[in-house]
Amino acid sequence: MRPGVAEEAPHPPIPTFVHHRSRLTEGQQHAWERWWPERGRDVADILSGAEPYDPPAWFGRTAPLVLEIGSGSGESTAAMAAAAPEVDHIAVEVYEPGLAQLLMRIVELGLTNVALLRGDAVALLRERVPPESLAGIRIFFPDPWPKRRHRKRRLIQREFVALAASRLEHGGFLHLATDWDDYAVQMRTVCDAEPALENAAADQPGGWLPRPEWRPETKFERRALREGRTVHDLLYRARHR
Repeated sequence: MRPGVAEEAPHPPIPTFVHHRSRLTEGQQHAWERWWPERGRDVADILSGAEPYDPPAWFGRTAPLVLEIGSGSGESTAAMAAAAPEVDHIAVEVYEPGLAQLLMRIVELGLTNVALLRGDAVALLRERVPPESLAGIRIFFPDPWPKRRHRKRRLIQREFVALAASRLEHGGFLHLATDWDDYAVQMRTVCDAEPALENAAADQPGGWLPRPEWRPETKFERRALREGRTVHDLLYRARHR
């Protein structure tokens, strides 16, 4: 630091989500009380060191690991985990009713390959997830922050994409989906500019991934289609480093 010049405090990260407190239904409350202590963890505890980030211990095995950011009510999370029992899935969400709903889904389906985390996925990626340790990252229908003055809060920005790419193993995927046209263009722009990623759908019209049959339709997608919006999928792969 130069003499006589005060060191500037680092700018806090701009939040990309709003944590709304919502009351759980009776069924969700029962699932939360019964299953959260076994299946759920708080990102804050992992960041503080109160609990380790240790997927092999969570799942009782070492397997390909996929991280989903913003799992919502978990309908697609549970369906994809059921379809790929050989893969372990970490669902990170801040919305407690959604996590409780996902708990109900995985218990009903008897799934043992889903771990639920409550909290900030970006901080988890940055501070605890080791480089080149994930087989994939899924981000379906993140908050679009549609007002122009709020777009700096969007999750898919240059810095985040670089972070996400660094956590993917060689050939690992980043799968994004959105129903907002301008956000889809923003996603394409920042991901195309990231040298550690390559567009797996570059040979498709416009470079967009045709809607994959294996991505379950979510309530957000159904609403978007009813309202006449187009859903865009993007799939990128981590290049050899």
